[in-house]
Amino acid sequence: MKKYIIPAVTLLFALCSCKSQYELLLESNDVDAKFAAAFDLYNQGKYAKSASLFESLSLGTAGTAKGDTVKFYLAMSNYNYKDFTVAETNFDNFLSEYPLSPFAQQATFLRVDCLYRSTLRYELDQSPTYKALSAISEYMASYPDSPNIEMCQFMLKELGERLDRKAFENAKLYYTLEDYLASRVAFKNILKDDADNIYREEILYYSAMSSYKYAAMSVPSKQKERFMVFTDDYFTLVGEYPESEHRKELDRLYERLQRNQ
Repeated sequence: MKKYIIPAVTLLFALCSCKSQYELLLESNDVDAKFAAAFDLYNQGKYAKSASLFESLSLGTAGTAKGDTVKFYLAMSNYNYKDFTVAETNFDNFLSEYPLSPFAQQATFLRVDCLYRSTLRYELDQSPTYKALSAISEYMASYPDSPNIEMCQFMLKELGERLDRKAFENAKLYYTLEDYLASRVAFKNILKDDADNIYREEILYYSAMSSYKYAAMSVPSKQKERFMVFTDDYFTLVGEYPESEHRKELDRLYERLQRNQ
């Protein structure tokens, strides 16, 4: 047993020693030793530990030649650890303190990427999406020749489509609840605000169906006027999308209306 116990005890002391060395280093005032150790941990992919060391260095190196490097790699450690909320905050702080740093352009894009990664599904609050869209646009305006422009364009497209779906699904909920007047108003408002919504054909279809069903449910004295609204919606859709998959259904409704007049 002794031949196994002695190496095990030795290993245990070695592990404890390594751990205590890191903790002692974290608490020390040896800037050069901590700086070297932080990069060693970072290069090993131990981002949580490197972040702790870079953070402990940030006050002591502020205003020195190492200051921007420490702040940048603190944010980079957060980013590589996939803690995007903290990384975005630290990139933002870095850019406020060191706007002329050689790391500034990279930090600006990585902050944008953090904001993009922190956005939520279309069903949830889209405030983070608007914040990300604003940051992406600012980056593209500031760095029009950046190699990241194509990625930024992809982000803009993806987030824009998410907002389009959010608006469409919100309006469609009125239709599902059979509040046809509210649904038509909601669908029309989408196109008033965003004529290029990717769901434009579906929006025009549901607008027409809403106006038809609202007219059909109205008292007889109001039906003629309200069916005229459907007629306008019908011609708008078939004019823009003559091959629409909804064409046959709407044609039947329009023809029935014409026969009954």
